[in-house]
Formats: sequence, C-alpha cells, structure tokens
Amino acid sequence: MSEFIAPPCHGVIEVLYQDEHLLLINKPSGLLSLSGKNPLNKDSVHYRLVQDFPTATLLHRLDFGTSGIMLVALNKQVNGLLTQQFQQRTISKTYTAILHGVLPDEEGEIDLPIAKDVDNFPLMKICHDTGKPAKSHYQVIERHPHGLSTKVTFSPITGRTHQLRIHSQQIGHPILGCDLYRNEQSQQMAPRLLLHATSLTFIHPITLETMNCICPSPF
Repeated sequence: MSEFIAPPCHGVIEVLYQDEHLLLINKPSGLLSLSGKNPLNKDSVHYRLVQDFPTATLLHRLDFGTSGIMLVALNKQVNGLLTQQFQQRTISKTYTAILHGVLPDEEGEIDLPIAKDVDNFPLMKICHDTGKPAKSHYQVIERHPHGLSTKVTFSPITGRTHQLRIHSQQIGHPILGCDLYRNEQSQQMAPRLLLHATSLTFIHPITLETMNCICPSPF
C-alpha cells in the first residue's frame, strides 16, 4: 500500500469549456484526479468539482504530477456515451513533454507492453509476457541547444497507466521531474513533472459536433 501523502496544491482548476452536459478543465500539476483512501489525500479534481457541479464524474485520470486537459461528464447519459468513445479509442489526445537528453530521430513510435510491478507498487514495468499492448508516438518540437533535453509532442495510441513516463524511460530519455521513472539527473532537472495534456478531440455526445480543445503547455 502506498504511503504517499499529497502536499497541499495551491493551483486552481481552470474551466476551459462548459455546457449543461460536460466540462473541459485544465488540471494543475500536483493535484490528485480522485481522492485517496487516506483522509489526508481528500483534495482532488473530483472533490473540488463536485462542490460546484454535484453530478460531475471523471471519464479518465491524469497522474498527480501531470497538468492539462481533462474531460468531465455532468450526467449519467453523457458519461456512458463518452466512456464508449474512450473504449473505442475514437478520442485523440496529445501531450507536451520535456525529456532528458537528445532524441536522435525527429519522430518515432514506442511499442512496449506494460504490466503492474506487483513487487514495487505503484510502479509499472515493461513485460512481454503479461503486459498489455502499449504504443506511444512522439514528434520532436525542439532540442535544448546544449543537449540537455528535448521537447516532444506525444500522441498515445493506447492509454495505459504511466504509459508516457515509462516509455520515455525505456528509450533512455525519462521525462524531466518524474519521481518514479528517472535516471541520475532527470528528476532534479525540473521542479515538477514536465508532462502536460495539451489537446483533446472527441465527438460531443449530444450535439455530435467535433470538439477540439487546446490547452497550451506552461513549459
């Protein structure tokens, strides 16, 4: 069982879009998506949202350190319809990340299956025997002039827990600021996890309009 206690998060949730059916929000880094079992981990995206939107339900999560776009349903019907879109992988997402070192290629795909690491909770591991398929596409945005880091856009094709973080580590370029999947330098090079959910595209379940929400990266 994890003994992690989240420090107080002073960042605020920004509402990017709102109608009677759903919300698109910008989650701050350092805030849990859902409240933990430990009462000291009560503060979360869901806990804050239901103060103003009592029927709000989260359709997906972002890791504690990840910031950016989250999609929230405001009623049971919309939750069901959007959950179908997630299951059918018709919802597309991109993330901005800064990785340690210099990636040699302009773009690429990481295809490594991910499984729970039962001996090292909450870590995940790469396992070709028991892991679930996991694919992440990346495109280089810019490289640090002194070779310290590379900014990329990630387009995850699957949505496994910790996928982008462990995939980055496995190719030798962990995300800066990551506490779980790191090398000797990468965690100390940033005050937070440099991973941000930048865009989310889906079909509005009621209006059937294509929704393309952008939330620029703060780094």
